[in-house]
Amino acid sequence: MALAFALSASALMAQGTPPKSAAPAAASSSKAVPAAPAVATAAPTPGAPAKPGDATAGQGKAAACGACHGMDGNSSDAQYPKLAGQSEQYIARQLANFKSGQRQNPIMMGMATPLSEQDMHDIGAYFASQTALPGVADQALVEQGQKLFRQGDTARGIPACMACHSINGRGNPGAMYPELTSQHAQYIQATLKAWHDGTSWGDDPHSQIMPSIAKKLEPGDIAALASYVEGLHSATQPAAATP
Repeated sequence: MALAFALSASALMAQGTPPKSAAPAAASSSKAVPAAPAVATAAPTPGAPAKPGDATAGQGKAAACGACHGMDGNSSDAQYPKLAGQSEQYIARQLANFKSGQRQNPIMMGMATPLSEQDMHDIGAYFASQTALPGVADQALVEQGQKLFRQGDTARGIPACMACHSINGRGNPGAMYPELTSQHAQYIQATLKAWHDGTSWGDDPHSQIMPSIAKKLEPGDIAALASYVEGLHSATQPAAATP
């Protein structure tokens, strides 16, 4: 606009009829110069990744995770959860919770703090592309664990685990319910006990689901469920490596 006005003013001065003032000259112009149309720029949705997770990029970004969780997401130390086969959405959510402090863990906060949201989704995509190695359940605990997993206990207000985590323990990525199949019993037991004792991973309704259920579980229930989950896997999964 300023350039158009300057050119118009120069032309009038060359003809010997200088404009009296800037405002009238612009108003008396027979041809109004239209303003350049505004370019509509969609504001990025808060919390949305720039693009879906890239498993190839995530492999390199997940290298540091391998020290505890295994390079392919199959941790050899049962205190650390297996990430292989876990959904991208769930992993990205938990990394964000660690970074914000919603989920308390000093080691994981340090690991998650430098990650961008895209990094979190890339790492999640990489581990989602891996396959969890199956574990073995304690046969003495299978019956109790299976009953709780598949039927729950209506008398105590305990829902069946498969209602959220699916009949085969694969979870529900859309609702960000994690995969439980083949997870280490030690990790499941420690996590359920922590929820039972009052630990929470956030104040939102989603984060309050498991603590409210775990409070109703007895120590024997927790041990049976944890063992059953470790042995829960399909026949098509690769056999666990023998030492």
